[in-house]
Amino acid sequence: MSDLDLERILSFDMEWLSPEEAELSVSKLIDRGWLLGERNNLAPAFATQDITTPIGWFPRPARLINPTEYNRLATEDKKPIVESSASVSKTAPTVQQTGTTSFDPREKLAGRLAKYIARSAKIPPEEIQRRAQRKQQALNYASNWLCLALIAREQNLQMEEIVAALSS
Repeated sequence: MSDLDLERILSFDMEWLSPEEAELSVSKLIDRGWLLGERNNLAPAFATQDITTPIGWFPRPARLINPTEYNRLATEDKKPIVESSASVSKTAPTVQQTGTTSFDPREKLAGRLAKYIARSAKIPPEEIQRRAQRKQQALNYASNWLCLALIAREQNLQMEEIVAALSS
């Protein structure tokens, strides 16, 4: 991801920082070792596959603007629950892809929701999972259950039942 794309995400997409603060933040994240590569091709300095982010989470702007020095040993020892805004991966991890359990209670219903959509829309479950993964890749920040809800909507299924199931 380029530095300009990351700045846009931090300021306009996520609305965490002003454009000036986002520019400063990305420069500091590069300087402190959190981001690696050239400015037009940045990547996080750590693996993001097992990192999940609860809905509504946002970072403290001061930590983005003035990050600590990246310590590879400290981050490898810990299994973080949330990810830094600078470490957003191109594909959002799902329970099926990573084999880990999400802290989002709705994720536990994703398997049943996928089967319900497949049965109701008369589409094979494998196709439902394939579509959900494609949506996650396209939407970056969407969770597996949200992608499944979008697929249900595309199939003109009754959303009241799905929303009620995900709300419990």
